[in-house]
Amino acid sequence: MIRLYDYLESGNGYKVRLLLHQLEIPFERVELDITRGATRTPEFLAMNPNGRIPLLELEDGSRLAESNAIQFYLAEGTPLLPGDRLERSRVLQWMFFEQYSHEPYIAVLRFWVHTGAAEGMDEAVLQEKREKGHAALAVMESHLAERDFFVADAYSVADISLYAYTHVADQGGFDLAPYPALRAWIERVRAQPRHISITHPC
Repeated sequence: MIRLYDYLESGNGYKVRLLLHQLEIPFERVELDITRGATRTPEFLAMNPNGRIPLLELEDGSRLAESNAIQFYLAEGTPLLPGDRLERSRVLQWMFFEQYSHEPYIAVLRFWVHTGAAEGMDEAVLQEKREKGHAALAVMESHLAERDFFVADAYSVADISLYAYTHVADQGGFDLAPYPALRAWIERVRAQPRHISITHPC
């Protein structure tokens, strides 16, 4: 059985958990509390020198890090990863967007609020995160205004990548009220078969 090293509150971990559930792939989940340094131990760093979750361990002992790389691997040969060359590249386009233009602002601000780190932090730093997070949400809103999903009008790992932190953006102080297409998309993702919540105990 494959093993997932994870932290239940993590949106990056959730991407992989949600995909595993939707593909009905059995797995063992190992909880690591990242707020207590569990991914910085010598034992974990020997498995992933970058010291981050999620980390997927395959049945043959091979390991794969980075949430979107793990998703790409798991979705290969399934309807959640298009077979067409251009559409696959567009899936990657949105997964890269999530990591570079979305996650550093929306996910980071959520984490700071969740851990209390935002209290007493320089307001200019927080405001920059808010502005860039809203810029990412605006890009998504524009794209979704004329389509149901991000690529090829079909649910894919591109949607999972962006859904993970977007649907809990309010936990970082982001108001989604100005983004009706985005909110409708969240409901479409939530309605997908075998959907689980971000803190669903696996």
